[in-house]
Amino acid sequence: MAALSLKPPIHPHKNTSLMHHHLQANPKKLRIKTCSSSITTAAAAAAGYEAIDEIKALLYQAVQGTNRGIFGVSSAKKSEIEDLVKLLESKNPTPQPTDELKDKVDGWWKLIYSTITILGSKRTKLGLRDFITLGDFYQIIDVTNGKAINVIKFNARGFKMLSGQLTVEASFQVASKTRVVIKLEKSSITPDQLMNLFEKNYDLLLAVFNPDGWLEISYVDDSLRIGRDDKGNIFVLERTQQE
Repeated sequence: MAALSLKPPIHPHKNTSLMHHHLQANPKKLRIKTCSSSITTAAAAAAGYEAIDEIKALLYQAVQGTNRGIFGVSSAKKSEIEDLVKLLESKNPTPQPTDELKDKVDGWWKLIYSTITILGSKRTKLGLRDFITLGDFYQIIDVTNGKAINVIKFNARGFKMLSGQLTVEASFQVASKTRVVIKLEKSSITPDQLMNLFEKNYDLLLAVFNPDGWLEISYVDDSLRIGRDDKGNIFVLERTQQE
């Protein structure tokens, strides 16, 4: 997942909020809200949720209240989400995504779920129990320049709600029809007051969000992207507008 100076071109895409409205307005889709929260891939298929939009709606519902999974979720919830992810991956409308990076991947994305976690003493050391709260996670993909920028927002209590961000800039190269190799280039925390809070444990923070390695783009359409990295993590992101 120094101030941003790189602003990749943003292309018009579907508004995900409109997608949610459409799903809720359709009587057929309303049945999704009555499903058991423990639905699995097999159960979803058996229930007739074969349309991609229906599976996506189930996934959006499943990740609600998980805080992107960053502080962990129950094993049942994790299985539920991963089953839906696998079901979507099996229906990927873009089987060779690196051939369509400009059209399908370029632009701004917001993380809605990940299996990366900050738990136990690590969470305490980073002040993420009470003192510092996590905001949105953004990823900006600049295909033209082969850059990926992760922006993680923070708020610190006791400093008149000081706001800031960790910015992690990386380069990427296409490795196959579905995979890119990512290399960390630089990182920073702004403003300085926030950097002072993290300075002692900055290496620990960066280790959590270090993107080095390869990333498999296992699903992508106009509004949703799923990736799997070489560390076994899953990332689910929705397309968003430039901040």
